[in-house]
Amino acid sequence: MNKRGFKDKDFIRTPEDFFFCVVGYMHPKDRVISYLRYLPNLAGKWGYGSARYARAMPSYTIAYLLKNIELLRKDFSDYIFYSDVFNTQMSAVPHNKIKEHYRPEHRLKGILKLEKPDKLQEKVIELANLISNKSDIPIGYMGVTGSILINIHKPEFSDIDLVVYGRDNSLKVKDTLLSLYDKKESDVQKLYGDALYNWCEEKAKDYPLTFDEAKKIYNRKWNYGSFKDTNFSLHTVRLDSEITELYGDKIFSPMGMVKIRAIISDTSESIFFPHNYSLRRVIVEEGKKVQDIRKVTTYEGLYGGIFEIDDEIVAKGMLEKVLDNRTEEVYHQVLVGSLEGKGMDYVKPYIH
Repeated sequence: MNKRGFKDKDFIRTPEDFFFCVVGYMHPKDRVISYLRYLPNLAGKWGYGSARYARAMPSYTIAYLLKNIELLRKDFSDYIFYSDVFNTQMSAVPHNKIKEHYRPEHRLKGILKLEKPDKLQEKVIELANLISNKSDIPIGYMGVTGSILINIHKPEFSDIDLVVYGRDNSLKVKDTLLSLYDKKESDVQKLYGDALYNWCEEKAKDYPLTFDEAKKIYNRKWNYGSFKDTNFSLHTVRLDSEITELYGDKIFSPMGMVKIRAIISDTSESIFFPHNYSLRRVIVEEGKKVQDIRKVTTYEGLYGGIFEIDDEIVAKGMLEKVLDNRTEEVYHQVLVGSLEGKGMDYVKPYIH
């Protein structure tokens, strides 16, 4: 676990004291694809000592990511580049701008050793140990990301963002959380009451979803809940042995927006970022009619891991032609979460 490169949910600090969150596993040789998450701000709510930071985005949606990229392009253009692999502009930190690399598993290991953890760190220790014990996975395969990872959290309002490494471990943790949710006396609960209402209202504001659609999506989510009145999320990250694609192995070419209806045929890649669902019986309802749409890929974590095999879905997103350079195979997919989609794309259950 220690001899590894940059992975999803790691953080990077730059000379400007910007904190970027790493996205995925496929990075150019000289850059790390990531998005600006926190930046120095005297009025910021996060921080340590006298240093203060604000979120770069109020919520982690494509609409705010667009504004984020524009901000960087204007004043810090070193962090913007055009990817010939993804055929889009994105933010990425050049290797020579990396001041510090934060790894979730290292941070959790350090918190577990603290003599005087703060109240939020105490909950991290309790929750991580509970999940590790109940799911029978070594705590070394877990980590903590977000503001706690970079030590700018505030116990009064910060959430807990845990990480679990490996497919098998992740599926065990999924089963563990689902069983804990079912127990009335458990400290681990799904959101309910005002907390659930606020979550659904926020998603309906930030995404092209109704309140009821947001609620149905939350009911399908297993990795977001509450622990002793603190909201927590759990993110699944690949082990080194599970990273089988390199940057440039596939080339993605945008071909315009489409809307499709389809049946989910495979969900084995839906728990990791980006979330992939294989499809069958695809019907193109709007946009370019192609016959070989194999999957929906989403960069919106909201839609990750929420569908099962044989679910019928409707998706709106960017049609992409995919060239696999390893096999010279060509096929198509629908990308949900492209910059061109401007936050108006989605993947949700089809209602008859």
